[in-house]
Amino acid sequence: MKPAFSRYVVMAFCVSALLSGCSQNSGAPAPDAAQQQAQSRAADATRNLDTYRQLLRIHNDEMAVTMGQDIVKRFPNSDAAKEVQQTLPEIEKRYAEASEKYRLTSLWLYQVSPMAGGTQSTATIVNGGVQLVLRRHTSWGQSVFLYGSKPGFVCRGNCAIAGTADGKPVRIMAFAPSTGEPALMIRDDKAFIAMLQKAKKITLDVTLADGDKKQTLVYEVGGFDPAKWVGVGKQKKK
Repeated sequence: MKPAFSRYVVMAFCVSALLSGCSQNSGAPAPDAAQQQAQSRAADATRNLDTYRQLLRIHNDEMAVTMGQDIVKRFPNSDAAKEVQQTLPEIEKRYAEASEKYRLTSLWLYQVSPMAGGTQSTATIVNGGVQLVLRRHTSWGQSVFLYGSKPGFVCRGNCAIAGTADGKPVRIMAFAPSTGEPALMIRDDKAFIAMLQKAKKITLDVTLADGDKKQTLVYEVGGFDPAKWVGVGKQKKK
């Protein structure tokens, strides 16, 4: 029995070895490290491209721009990068325009509130610590003024403010309020508002009463929305 058993064990071992050898020799060689890295990068590019496509479908320009730029940077010679480059420039342009529009509109603050026995509506933009205010009041009517900090501005009686509207020189007449507020009231509010609504940037040269310091105020007014500066009507007489 022992010799027969030994021959069986030897035969079984040989068969196992042969099968093992056949299995190893019949399959493709295992990928090396470089091939594995290339496969991994290709999978990442495909996965990110799918995300980019989804972002385009839901019109999420901000994240689409970020993802698209990442694909082009990380996988510059891939099919994914080639596909992205067909749409990315247009998305980047659209997103930049929308971002700039949002930035400009965010510079303005609109408020409606009780004020001195009436109601006032204001549209305000700030530069250099000085507010440019458009105001409507039920009793005082419409006005435009600069409002800073004490001691205010140098202006004796009527004074002329030199400035520009989109680079074109302008000259604006103003006066300091007799009540002592640190403000400059624009004489022709209607003309100033008409100019503002057509302009993208207005500069105003003022002199601060604190040390006669000259300052150029720059207001990026292109985001002004007249519809948000609501009317308040006139106060009814009792």
